[in-house]
Amino acid sequence: MVCRHCINSVRHIASDHLKLPVEAIELGSASFTRDLTDDETAEFDRMLATEGFGLVRSREATIVEAIKHTLIDISRREGGPGGKLSELLPEALHISYASLSRIFSETEGRSIENYLIALRVERVKELIKYHNLSLDEIAWQTGYSSAAHLSRQFKQQTGLTPGEFRRIGSRRPLPEV
Repeated sequence: MVCRHCINSVRHIASDHLKLPVEAIELGSASFTRDLTDDETAEFDRMLATEGFGLVRSREATIVEAIKHTLIDISRREGGPGGKLSELLPEALHISYASLSRIFSETEGRSIENYLIALRVERVKELIKYHNLSLDEIAWQTGYSSAAHLSRQFKQQTGLTPGEFRRIGSRRPLPEV
């Protein structure tokens, strides 16, 4: 889960559809007032899958989810990450960057840096579509060194220039990034 809409979807599935005894649902976790039966767990997992979610069962998958949540927070900071990724992630997750990088790459099939670039580009898309900001302002807000750097990376990721995207583009939901 990566946003409040995700939390609401999971809560709706657990509480309303399956009538599970929800204790709390937060980004990346759901807890219940009792252990779920195997059948309840299987049905919960099945219904989550219909919404594009899934249960996280392994230590590695849990770490990847924590990395994603941290990167989403980092990508949304005004002015950019505010430090080196190789320092920010270990500080937040208390695991060495080498381990985080290896686990993420093995699980996701791409690097942490590539995932962060995809998130930043989605943030740029949001700012282009929903705000009346110049490319220089967007570059500053998203931590790019210049509008030219932002434009190059945007074109590499989307195949469109920011101006073309402003006219015709659409965003992807964060779980699809």
